[in-house]
Amino acid sequence: MRVWVLGCGGSAGVPMLGGTDGSGEWGGCDPAEPRNRRTRSSIVVESDGGVRLLVDTGPELREQLLSCHIERVDAILYTHAHADHVAGIDDVRGLNRIAGRPLEALASRSVLREIERRFDYVFQPWSPPGFYRPVLMPREVGLGQEVAIQDLDLRLFEQGHGRSVTLGFRAGRFAYSTDVVRLDQPALDILLGVDTWIVACFQRAAHPAHADLELVRTWSSRLGVRRTILTHMGTDMDWGWMQRNLPAGIEAAYDGMRITV
Repeated sequence: MRVWVLGCGGSAGVPMLGGTDGSGEWGGCDPAEPRNRRTRSSIVVESDGGVRLLVDTGPELREQLLSCHIERVDAILYTHAHADHVAGIDDVRGLNRIAGRPLEALASRSVLREIERRFDYVFQPWSPPGFYRPVLMPREVGLGQEVAIQDLDLRLFEQGHGRSVTLGFRAGRFAYSTDVVRLDQPALDILLGVDTWIVACFQRAAHPAHADLELVRTWSSRLGVRRTILTHMGTDMDWGWMQRNLPAGIEAAYDGMRITV
C-alpha cells in the first residue's frame, strides 16, 4: 500500500492569511523551512492492486494533485463536510474527465446531505459526453461499517471533533484520523495494533476540537502504533521544533510526503 500526503495543514493552512506585510501569519513556524508551508489536509491511498482512494477534496486539490503527480483516482471518501475538506469539490471535474465516468463518493448520510445542500449539482445525473461540472455518485456508509472499494478494504469508525463527528478508517496496517479529539472504545479497538497511523495534531496545547501532542502520544502508546505521523497541523507546530522534540515513533507529515505501508 502507498499513501501520498497531499496536505497536512489545519483549516486555515500555514501560513494563515495576514502578517505584517500580508505575506502570511506563521505563528511559531519558521517561514524559511519549506516543510512548514502546509495546504489543507488530504491524502490519497493506493491499494496493492493500484486502486486509488482520495480522502477529502480541500481548497487546494488541483495544486496538490499536480504537485504529487497524481494523475487519477478511483473514488473519494469524505471524512466530514467542513469547508477545508470539501471546498475543492469543483476540481473533481478534472478527475471525472480522466476517469471518463462519475466517481463514487463515500460518506455518512449527514455528510452526503450537507454536500448536496451546498453543491447540489455534483449529484445530478451525468449526461455524456464530457464533463462541464463534477459528477459524483453518492454511496452512504455507516460508522463502524466495513466497506470495499475493489481490493481496498476499509473499516470505518467514529471520531469526536468538538461539537461534531468525523469519520476515521483503517485499511490493513494503515489508518487515518483527521479532525479528532475523542476516540471511543470501538474506534480504539479498530486501531489497536495498527502499524502506521496518520493522525491530526493541531497544536501542542489542549484544544476543544483537535487532539494535542500529549493526547496523540497517549493514544499511540496505548494502541502500540509503530509509526505515528502527525497531520492537520497549525502554526504552533514548527518543523524544526518537532524534529528536535517528538518522541521516537512519532513524526510530522509534510505536503508531498510519500509513505509505503
